[in-house]
Amino acid sequence: MLRTVARNYINLEHVQVAFSHKAVLDDVSLGLNEADRIGIVGRNGGGKSTLLRVLSGASVDSGRVTHAGGLRVGMLAQVGDPAPGVTIRMRVIGDRLDHEWAADGKTRDVLTGLLGGFEDAVLDRELTSLSGGELRRVELAHLLIDGCDVLLLDEPTNHLDLEAVAWLARHLKGLRNTALAVVTHDRWFLDEVTDRTWEVIRGQIEEYDGGYSAYVLAKAERSRQDATMEARRANLLRKELAWLRRGPPARTTKPKFRIDAANTLIATEPPARNDVELVNFASARLGRTVMDAQDVSVTLGERELIHRLTWSVGPGDRVGILGPNGAGKTTLIRMLLGDQRVDSGKLVIGKTVKPAYLSQHLDELNPNLRVLEAVQEIAEFVDLGKGREMSASTLCERLGFDAGSQWTPVGDLSGGERRRLQLTRLLMAGPNVLILDEPTNDFDVETLAALEDLLDGFAGTILIVSHDRYFIERVCETYRAVLGDGDVRDLPGGVDEYLALRSAALSGGRGTPTKAQAPEEFKVPALSAAERREVNKQVASLERKMNTAQEKVAAIHQLMHEHATDHDALRADGAALRKAEAKLAEIEMEWYAALELLN
Repeated sequence: MLRTVARNYINLEHVQVAFSHKAVLDDVSLGLNEADRIGIVGRNGGGKSTLLRVLSGASVDSGRVTHAGGLRVGMLAQVGDPAPGVTIRMRVIGDRLDHEWAADGKTRDVLTGLLGGFEDAVLDRELTSLSGGELRRVELAHLLIDGCDVLLLDEPTNHLDLEAVAWLARHLKGLRNTALAVVTHDRWFLDEVTDRTWEVIRGQIEEYDGGYSAYVLAKAERSRQDATMEARRANLLRKELAWLRRGPPARTTKPKFRIDAANTLIATEPPARNDVELVNFASARLGRTVMDAQDVSVTLGERELIHRLTWSVGPGDRVGILGPNGAGKTTLIRMLLGDQRVDSGKLVIGKTVKPAYLSQHLDELNPNLRVLEAVQEIAEFVDLGKGREMSASTLCERLGFDAGSQWTPVGDLSGGERRRLQLTRLLMAGPNVLILDEPTNDFDVETLAALEDLLDGFAGTILIVSHDRYFIERVCETYRAVLGDGDVRDLPGGVDEYLALRSAALSGGRGTPTKAQAPEEFKVPALSAAERREVNKQVASLERKMNTAQEKVAAIHQLMHEHATDHDALRADGAALRKAEAKLAEIEMEWYAALELLN
């Protein structure tokens, strides 16, 4: 059987792009073919968006970019100011007559999925009346309806809610021959729509097979192999240092290349790093009650946003709050902070609660302060408990501000950097309750992973409002939905249950049946919230034990390498290795069993 060869769409050959004498892309060569699905990851400012622009045909400093003849390339980038008088209809549908596009299922699907429908009230809105998020939706709808051979999407899920992100993933998977390259911090979306990953790192492109999860696993394996090489290098370093310390008389009898090699090793040896684990970060004691609502209702104007809510939030709870824009999530947050008056019922906020609220607004930061000064304005040190402290500078470094960037003026920071600074300031206050409103906005995937790692060590209560499905499922253990009808609903089925509820509600409004799973079909988990907390603590404990056991196995491997010519020592090392590996396997089995309880 003949195999179909994918058509080559775009080629980059030895491409160089630099800004301010710094190479963002350095001698990059790659190709994008028909039906490719590429996720592009890397640090903010590392060159991801530059790579998209180069793929679209932007000029380069050197090298060559070639497009196949007649190639139609569509790119979603930053949206500029729209021209006056242009409507959604004009931008998305163009001059097609109503009966032409109305009979096109793809057009109707895009309009419904991204813009909420195709009624005149929607299509006749002028672009100048739209928000930045709405303009991006319109531009994305234009690209999808226009039809392209190549789609280059820069942060397509920004300003999209969970339902729209899920719809976009389904739609893109249905475009059979279209090549896709997407930059996004939404890791769930990357897993859904991509099957290869390009990491932009130090001006180079490292390629991985698979979506985001496969990329993480493959990168971890590469790091493991690098660590093995580093262990060998460290062993060589110790031998070279010992040789040098024998003194000048001994060294003079040795070849010069040995001295040069040893000096090179010493020069490249990184300084020891004092890794601070953020365990017990919430040092302020938290009582039994964080928030207890009994039959609480809240009305704004004529609209009842919260109707007879009964809900108790306890210490250590990790709650994801889901809901469409305008449904009442902000009102619920204000209520949890004690800033929202309730119209009826009883609301109790625990006396020991010390909350910190990460809002979506960045204007409270003083642009004239340096990063470190802005953090030290809150506190010089944060108490980690048990007599331990962490300095403002150390916490800044943990959240991605190295020693140099800590002296950057706040006014010069990007949106993502300002958001990281906001979070750093909150943590320096030593809260025991974190309320995070869209905390992942403008973060790259590396920063998101660091934030998740930090939150793992937070002993207090966490409540998160987010449209980032991967993040909220990674951090949260229970979920509540604010659906806009006053009901704050428990979601034992998590995000899937929420999407099914929304799908059922929307399809009911249009009178169109849907195959979405009915909410009643979700199974209530066997564990209570308290039991889930206990199992999660057990999982965390077992993961720490696994790390210790893995380090022991690695240390024995290192000993075996050092004892390569000592048969007696090797025999003892082998016995110790078998014992350590058996212990590791035992811990892993306990860990899998605990995970099964959670699933």
